[in-house]
Amino acid sequence: MRTSARTRGEGPISSSGTPAIPVFLYHAVADDPPGWIAEFTVTPRQFADHLDAIADSGRTPVTISAIADHLAGRAPLPPRPVLLTFDDGFADLPGPTAETLAGRGLPATAYLTTGAIAPGGRSLLPPAPMMTLDRAAELERSGMEIGSHTVTHAQLDTLSGKDLAYELRTSKAVLEDALGHEVRHLAYPHGYNSPRVRAMSARAGYETATAVRHALSSDHDERYRIARLIVRRTHTVADVQGWLAGAGARVAPYRDGPKTIAWRWYRRARAVVHGPEFAG
Repeated sequence: MRTSARTRGEGPISSSGTPAIPVFLYHAVADDPPGWIAEFTVTPRQFADHLDAIADSGRTPVTISAIADHLAGRAPLPPRPVLLTFDDGFADLPGPTAETLAGRGLPATAYLTTGAIAPGGRSLLPPAPMMTLDRAAELERSGMEIGSHTVTHAQLDTLSGKDLAYELRTSKAVLEDALGHEVRHLAYPHGYNSPRVRAMSARAGYETATAVRHALSSDHDERYRIARLIVRRTHTVADVQGWLAGAGARVAPYRDGPKTIAWRWYRRARAVVHGPEFAG
């Protein structure tokens, strides 16, 4: 018998006294992924088990717009929300993954790397089966909200101002042309960001941006680095149940630690020598 989150308690509590918000970050859902993304891929069976855990938790699945509306003071969140996000745009997304979610009536948010999915596009992602841009509208019809994941998947916090503006603005424009409406949300590749990246994301017209941080979000999280929990193939259903209960990770917002800052400066130094590098 499954144990619900209600019987286990809510776990960590945000600064306002309300429960933490789990925001899951998935990549591919596949049995035999390319080696470079295998660590961040779950099998269809694992994915189904995760969705069972979400259903049993009593949480309300939402898209990023619901969190944006709450953080902007426009609308309250539903009770005990949870957000499912998918990065990059792997080939399974508009096929079996979207079908599985739609079959359960679960909304989600997909952040697409336009250089990897648009005709003639280029990205820093290693080779992998990817969806195509013309299927983005199909994702929306299945219940997914679409956000940008930049053009090339570069480490944004190492780029020049010109290159950063290109990544933010061009990906947004490409998706808006394909979908016929504004795209308001961004996910930083591999979560890499900085105060400058966050400020430029706001100026580029994004209303929110998600990072990684491997932390639980909250109703007081930062609009331009919303914390997500990166799902690896080694994570168990018990891990997922713990996050759904608000346990097993720290709760955002919190300041970057010395190791995060030092790693950023190291990557910036590498970028000076090697140029833009894949965020992964």
